[in-house]
Amino acid sequence: MNHLLLRIALVLSWSIISFAQSKPAADLIIRNAKIWTVDSTRPDAEAVAILGDRIVAVGSNKDVYAWRGPKTRVQDAAGKRLVPGFNDAHVHFTSGGQQLDNVQLNDATSPQEFARRVGERAAKTSKGEWILGGDWDETKWTPAQLPTKELIDSLTPQTPTALDRYDGHMILANSLALKLAGITAQTPDPDGGVIVHDAQGNPTGALKDAAAELVYKVIPEPTHDQRRHSIERALEHAASVGVTSVQHMNPDYADIAIYAELLDEGKLTTRIYAAPLISQVDDQVKIGIRHAFGGPYLRIGALKSYADGSLGSATAYFFEPFNDQPNNRGILSDAMHPASLMRERMMKADASNLQLCTHAIGDAGISAILDIYAEIDKVHGPSDRRWRIEHAQHMAAKDFDRFAQLQVIASVQPYHAIDDGRWAEGRIGHDRSSRTYAFRTFLNHGVRLALGTDWNVAPLNPMLTLYAATTRATLDGKNPGGWFPEQKLTIKEAIEAYTMGSAYAEFQEDLKGSIVRGKLADMVLLSDDVLTIDPVKVRNVKVLETWVGGKLVYDAR
Repeated sequence: MNHLLLRIALVLSWSIISFAQSKPAADLIIRNAKIWTVDSTRPDAEAVAILGDRIVAVGSNKDVYAWRGPKTRVQDAAGKRLVPGFNDAHVHFTSGGQQLDNVQLNDATSPQEFARRVGERAAKTSKGEWILGGDWDETKWTPAQLPTKELIDSLTPQTPTALDRYDGHMILANSLALKLAGITAQTPDPDGGVIVHDAQGNPTGALKDAAAELVYKVIPEPTHDQRRHSIERALEHAASVGVTSVQHMNPDYADIAIYAELLDEGKLTTRIYAAPLISQVDDQVKIGIRHAFGGPYLRIGALKSYADGSLGSATAYFFEPFNDQPNNRGILSDAMHPASLMRERMMKADASNLQLCTHAIGDAGISAILDIYAEIDKVHGPSDRRWRIEHAQHMAAKDFDRFAQLQVIASVQPYHAIDDGRWAEGRIGHDRSSRTYAFRTFLNHGVRLALGTDWNVAPLNPMLTLYAATTRATLDGKNPGGWFPEQKLTIKEAIEAYTMGSAYAEFQEDLKGSIVRGKLADMVLLSDDVLTIDPVKVRNVKVLETWVGGKLVYDAR
């Protein structure tokens, strides 16, 4: 009998050992963390285990520690807050990287300072090379007047110059750039664009929306090495601020080629979903691309289009004129001339199961796109399309319900609210402003939010976006309690929209957006607990570490 019991005991022992050995050990365990998983079934945890690029366990220190093996790296988070990696639903990634090296004009608070910085850059610029970028903002000047070419002509006589307004919907070109583009007093406004003239009828150098394309056409394309450098700069910056995924709106094909190149080399440290312009719809249709086509690091299958311009450039398309410009209610984009062209392209895209991401800012611009979406839905029938309106800034009251009925995602950028809130009421009045950046109203109507920045229009740093969403405190300090505070989000709502919301907006909610077993190990460790500190302090929180697929891509410690 004793012999039989001994044999049973030995069999059980070997079974237990065999089971233990058959369970793979984690590559990494992060313990003693305050984890907010963004998973409603288990929102809080202490530890997470990662095997390869996936999360294999989330829970208590004790439970997760069972995944430890002889080669497992164990990191003590020392009680710091760990959240899913941020997914920026709307960026211009290559332009953002370029702007890190371009002349910086956004914080120039006077025309004189603007000119001084341009002059300094011109002195360092080789003859024939262009000065680009800048991101200037005349609303920070007194008086807030658009710059003219005379401000910089004497400083750039042999240096062609095209300086972006920070919203990306206007440039200031110097006289040499206008000459190279063939723009004179007789040049007509292109469809969807405005050439600004002075009292004598001469171009001032300010070119709005499609008019800027006249200059862009004569600017040399960046070389492969220049473009790659900009993207590498953008990747490095994204990692440093905890952005693990981005959705790149209207990239050049050359940008996508470099993403593929970096992916082959194992150097793509941010996940990319690329949405080229809808004018290129035939390219993806011909080869049968569908939404979210690709792999975990690089996907295509979305198309970006434009309905109108921007509020700051007075080209967003409204039902009623601007309060400060009674003869102007904005313009439709060149892609909406005629609107039937946009409808045709969107119909073709939807028939091929490509995702539509449409820039629309003014209430009439938004409504026009919802009209087309509704027509497509009627013709093609119901489907999981995940249509998006990018920015969705100034809503007509009647259209919140239509957003919900058509299941359109509001892809919004909260930082714009605290920036535009400095001056927006002067342009569109109190009533229209009350439906501006209406995050809470969207949620109340059952509309999904996806958060982003529009970088380089606004800073890529998610902490500034979370601060903006939760405080709505305008940058001029005049609304410390919040500009239309009823539209604030809670910090948990904001993070969820920035992670799961953005993942849903790119058909990836099953792969990322929360710290859940089986998902990609994209995570960010923060210096402070954003869930408990005063929202005003969120803007000062730093990223300590960023992981993408379990790989440490940024370490500030």
